[in-house]
Amino acid sequence: MDQPVNTFRPVIRVIPGRVTSDGDGVQLTRLIGGPGLPQLDPFLLLDAIRSDEPDAYIGGFPPHPHRGFETVMYLLAGRVRHRDSAGHAGVIEAGGVQWMTAGRGVVHSEMPEQEEGLLAGFQLWVNLPAAEKMRPPRYQEFAREALPVERREGGVEVRVVAGKTSRGSVGPVTELIVPVTYLDVTMPAGSRFEEALPAGFNAFLQPFEGRLEVAGEAVEAGSLALLGAGDAVAVEAPQASRLLLVAGRPLGEPIARGGPFVMNTEAELRQAYADFQAGRF
Repeated sequence: MDQPVNTFRPVIRVIPGRVTSDGDGVQLTRLIGGPGLPQLDPFLLLDAIRSDEPDAYIGGFPPHPHRGFETVMYLLAGRVRHRDSAGHAGVIEAGGVQWMTAGRGVVHSEMPEQEEGLLAGFQLWVNLPAAEKMRPPRYQEFAREALPVERREGGVEVRVVAGKTSRGSVGPVTELIVPVTYLDVTMPAGSRFEEALPAGFNAFLQPFEGRLEVAGEAVEAGSLALLGAGDAVAVEAPQASRLLLVAGRPLGEPIARGGPFVMNTEAELRQAYADFQAGRF
């Protein structure tokens, strides 16, 4: 690692994923946003989708509203078509990312653009600070080719979605309202990965293939490792593995949450419902 390290972050807790469904019957594993970890400031939700059974995903996520936060879809396999009430539309391909700032309100849909085969990816929700919750909606969408890839010692590959790595690679998602580091790391068996993280950021690690060891703690695929204090993380892979490493600056603000809306007060939440019902999104 090219930056000096004072303390590697330990694993505070390992949270098993909770199998559930959302949208029109889409089967998924909830890692943040469930009873085990309701939120991790500034992150409100993390869902993992992975199935080659069409019945588990074909219903997709029909039109639904959001206000007050950002949604991040990172697709590993398959194709998803999105469109919204502001006239935006497109298709997210395997390896691509869409970073949507819902802001003051948008109605959008995310529907599989396939009837068979593997659909896999992640949906992350990032909260917005009070001063930015009512900003105009915004989209940043990038294909796989736009994501820089670092090739490190031991065959480790680091794909950068957002933020800047210790080696200087910068993800294509820019002008982040809340600073976030979002990395997709592939590790051959027997390899080691180290990365600096800002000491004040909350961070988690989510292996979705294989098994990892972090500060002596085993973390299996399908679970989430909540990381403690420190300015870096060190990961070892006893077997071939792949993981998300995500960190973000906490907001430290009150949260009023109701379904697809996340505000700071109950009054703001009631206003969001009233605005949606009145067609003001």
